[in-house]
Amino acid sequence: MPSENFERVKKMKKNIVYLPQPDLKEPVSFRSNIGISQETLDLLHEKGRQNGLESILPFRINNIVVAQWVNLKCRYGCSQYKANWSCPPATPDFNEVKTILSEYATGLMLIGSQNRNDFYKDSNRNRTDQVKYWKGTVSLERMLFLQGYDKAISLVSGACSLCKQCAYPDACRFPMEKRPTVESFYIDLVGTLKNLGIETRVAMELHETFKYYSIILLD
Repeated sequence: MPSENFERVKKMKKNIVYLPQPDLKEPVSFRSNIGISQETLDLLHEKGRQNGLESILPFRINNIVVAQWVNLKCRYGCSQYKANWSCPPATPDFNEVKTILSEYATGLMLIGSQNRNDFYKDSNRNRTDQVKYWKGTVSLERMLFLQGYDKAISLVSGACSLCKQCAYPDACRFPMEKRPTVESFYIDLVGTLKNLGIETRVAMELHETFKYYSIILLD
């Protein structure tokens, strides 16, 4: 009996086809690496407009510029450092970020704007708008997940404002909606926008339009 099993295993091995390993220099996608269809993009635009988004631009991840100096802006001059779950040091470090980005080929740039003279004030109206934009971005990520983009994850504009005072370092009150910010991923946003052919500038006056930029890592 054991010899019969041995012979059967030998025959099975002869029938096994060994596939070559994929080239891991390029991210492997179960959606043929074709990015995103126009139909899905139209659905995203429709949903995004409900949350203040003006445009959604698909792009190649290799257009993203990452740099260590971006973290300096978080560590020095920002009150959310060591105070918010969406900001450093609660977010991936530089090496982790580079590894994560290497696992993606396509992303979406989400662009929104505001035109108010109280933009920089810590007001309930500002926080309401920030929460709406944050939840809107995460809802687009969820929509993409249901469309089959299982790797989709959001990098949101500005520190999380879901709570008036973040619980950090205690447990997050909204773990299902917790996401890192764009800058917490060491992303040089201005350099990335230049690579995408998008002109941007710092708003100098209160009456000028303020732009929001979020990123969804797609596949």
